[in-house]
Formats: sequence, C-alpha cells, structure tokens
Amino acid sequence: MTTALDLALNAADGALRTLFAKPRASRTCPTIPAQATELSLEDKALSGALMRVNHVGEVCAQALYAAQALGTRDAVLRKHFIKASQEEGDHLAWTKDRLDELGARPSLLNPLWYAGAFGLGLVASRLGDRLSLGFVVETERQVEAHLASHLERLPEGDHESRAIVAQMKDDEALHASAAEDAGALQLPAPVKMLMRSAAKVMTTVAHRI
Repeated sequence: MTTALDLALNAADGALRTLFAKPRASRTCPTIPAQATELSLEDKALSGALMRVNHVGEVCAQALYAAQALGTRDAVLRKHFIKASQEEGDHLAWTKDRLDELGARPSLLNPLWYAGAFGLGLVASRLGDRLSLGFVVETERQVEAHLASHLERLPEGDHESRAIVAQMKDDEALHASAAEDAGALQLPAPVKMLMRSAAKVMTTVAHRI
C-alpha cells in the first residue's frame, strides 16, 4: 500500500530529478534529419530563448503533475497524473537536449518556477479532483496556444526546434482531452485570466533569464 510518506518521497525525488539530473526521453526526439539546420547567430539566439521558455514550461509541468498526484486521494487519478508526467518527461528531455545543441542554457530560475508550479498544483488538488482536472485542461490549452505562437516565431530554418515544438503541441492537446474525458470541470473565467497573466510573467522572464 502506498503511504503518504512514499508519495512525499516520490515527489521530492521527482523534483531533484527534474531540476538537477539529465532528463531521458522514452520516445525518440522528433527531428527532420533530411533537412539540416543552418542558423545565423541572431536566429540561434532567438531559438535558444524560445526553447528555454519551452523547457521552463516542462519543468512546471513536472511540478504540476507531481503535486496533483500527491494531492489526490483517488488511486486511478493518481496514475493518470503520473502517466501524463512521464509523457511530459519526454518534452523535458527534448527541450534540454535542443538547448544544448543551440549552445543555450536553461533558465537560472528553474527551482523557483518548479516551486511555484508545485504550489499551484497542490492548491488545485485540494479543491477537488474534478477542479484539479479542470486546472490541467486549462493549463494544457494555454500551453498548446503558446506553442502554436512559437511555431510562428521560430526561424523557418530551425527544423529541429520546430519539429519538437509541433510534437509537443500535439501531445498537450491529447493531455487536455484526456483530462476532459476524466471528468474535468471548467474553471471560472477570472481564474483562467489569472493563469494567463502568471504565464505571461513566467515566459517573459524566462526568455531572458
């Protein structure tokens, strides 16, 4: 039987792995090997900044799902959150590897982003499972829209980054749909607006730091 201590230790282990260990993907990174990427210094800097933001998003996703898995009392729903976290782990690995390839660094504030997202996820879980799932839906929908905007901003010649972002966008849509199928409640409009505002602050800061 899984105890509260087991869950807390798993959450702590997940945080350490997300922030300090090299992430490893279970799926092959989506690339277009037939199309070599050749970027100017300006384009490489832009791609690096955008992929840093995307990496921060995946750090936050790990925190959110870990917190919601910790907070729910429903064993089936806990497995749902853990499975989604594992799939998001592919995104974490892909974005980190792409940052390395671009010669860019992750955000220096990743521990802060993780802590904030974990706190939000824990609060959401305390509001009840259906509202917690609604939080997942809204988060994933906003991330999906954010990734779509990055596909418009990434340099046309950065085939590797574009392939990664496109696959991530498709996966986020599937996660939102899965949460809806699991019984998510729609969040109130003011909560959605607050989430958008918080995300705007995070993405603006992470673009540079």
